[in-house]
Amino acid sequence: MTAPRLAPALAAALLVGACAPRPLTPLASDPRPFGPAWSAPLHRDHPLVGRILDVEGRRWVDQATLDAALAAADVAVLGEVHDNPDAHLLQAREIRALAAAGKRPVLAFEMINPTQQEAVDALLATGTATADAVGETLEWPKTTWPPFAMYRPVFEAGLAARLPFVAANLSRPVARELMKKGLDALPEAVHAWVARAPAPSPAELAALRDEMARDHCGEMDDGMLELLVLMQRARDAQLAYLTNARADGRGAILVAGDGHARNDRAVPSWLAREAPARKVVAVAHLEVQPGLRHPDDYAADYGGRLPFDYVIFTPAAEREDPCAKLHLQLEAKKKAAAAQAPRPQGP
Repeated sequence: MTAPRLAPALAAALLVGACAPRPLTPLASDPRPFGPAWSAPLHRDHPLVGRILDVEGRRWVDQATLDAALAAADVAVLGEVHDNPDAHLLQAREIRALAAAGKRPVLAFEMINPTQQEAVDALLATGTATADAVGETLEWPKTTWPPFAMYRPVFEAGLAARLPFVAANLSRPVARELMKKGLDALPEAVHAWVARAPAPSPAELAALRDEMARDHCGEMDDGMLELLVLMQRARDAQLAYLTNARADGRGAILVAGDGHARNDRAVPSWLAREAPARKVVAVAHLEVQPGLRHPDDYAADYGGRLPFDYVIFTPAAEREDPCAKLHLQLEAKKKAAAAQAPRPQGP
């Protein structure tokens, strides 16, 4: 059977589409706003390093374009790879740019939980707080966050602009109760947001499970993965609620992991549903990888689309193999549990 002939215009369009290269391959003329003074050591010569991607517009932009977008937002969500020092230096630059534009938003942190809010408020009320004093007040060395030196530039930028700090994460007592009671353990106002939200689709839950499995190196069983998915949704809702609650009249910046900056299911999506009048701009600071030289190559980890408004590509931090470290921690816990288990009594 002879194949049907295409109309000439359609055939031409398909031919052009088939032959056209993927857009966004960086050219020498495209802006590269950042560098070369990087702190993270790996892949600094990668072609994407130092570039800002406007995801929706599919174009490379300069600092001024990003700064204008953030200044026009009611809420700026500044995502990060937690242990990448360049992500924090860029966050600090973005906070300073907002202050230079005359904005005085609240500065919310995933790294601070509500049980610490009163102590932080008291410290800031002195008017003489330093970043190191903030770290001491938060007892940072006792936390599991990367060294405080990485976060110092972010706190310094906030203090220099005299921004109020917001403790936006789940408190440890609430996190423990979530393991027993589920979402009913959330504070009443946050629980109301969750109760109004549509249930995640099977595809969304599967994607969240896959993400949690990857993040935990395939070491978690099904029950633990369900709990991790629950915790991630609860943390997104909490971060969104507290950021929004304190943003009234002045706007807000949220500093959090890139996973919480996703506009398809994380903090921006909660705000879009519960505070639709607020304009939210989500920025991710993503590490480059040697074999991934085009922005679309990074979308595979996010279901085929980068779920942010802007992406800034940075060098990669040098770190221990996180999976090997997690495996050793889990093995140590198993041995400790076995040592504490009652031994069977002999006859």
